[in-house]
Amino acid sequence: MFAVIGGSGVVGSTLMKMERRQIARTPYGEPSGPLNFATIGGREAIFLARHGPGHIHPPHMVNYRANLWALREAGAKAVISLAAVGGIAATCGPGVIVIPDQIIDYTHGREHTFFDGGDKQVHHIDFTLPYDSELRGALLAAAQSVAEPVVSTGVYAATQGPRLESAAEISRIAGDGGTLVGMTGMPEAALARELELPYAHICVVSNWAAGRGNSTETISHSAIEATMRASIDRVAKIVDAYARAL
Repeated sequence: MFAVIGGSGVVGSTLMKMERRQIARTPYGEPSGPLNFATIGGREAIFLARHGPGHIHPPHMVNYRANLWALREAGAKAVISLAAVGGIAATCGPGVIVIPDQIIDYTHGREHTFFDGGDKQVHHIDFTLPYDSELRGALLAAAQSVAEPVVSTGVYAATQGPRLESAAEISRIAGDGGTLVGMTGMPEAALARELELPYAHICVVSNWAAGRGNSTETISHSAIEATMRASIDRVAKIVDAYARAL
């Protein structure tokens, strides 16, 4: 069984056939919402809306620890994270799907570890390759099998949010090597690694990041929503193909 973490819009897509919901409790508090058990590509899966029902939890207040813990305890053996991102690199324009291979973390003040003192020894995970190579490979193969074009590498820059970035901040991120920008990739990826849960991102570029492309003056939220509506079924095809290949 695998898990999908994403936006609430996924539930209404062709991605999953909902079967039951389960309220979860963890030592780290409540996850963002109920665990939604579903069938994807003939396989049992769990979906969790990262921002909760009604999109009520801002990125810096998502209970990432509870989310990952609850998914593992419910039996998830891998986690696919779906994310809307801003595009920085020229190859990452609106509507492009990217499966990144690296992360830069600009967040602060979030609960970044399960090993946070008390009777828990400090644990230094190896984060050289932040995404699970086998899971990334399987997602890339799934995309190819359904002829869905994706950018196969990328550097996800995780910012604090909930505001969007300034043009100067995006220029700084680009100088650091970032090709995509989002608000939820960390500490989610690191926490999954601590729990030894294979984790990978499928990112949909919803807009050009500030100062890039048609976002030189302002970013259109209506255009972001339109791009995501047009892209969700493409993501569904990839995840469905991944499940069928298991």
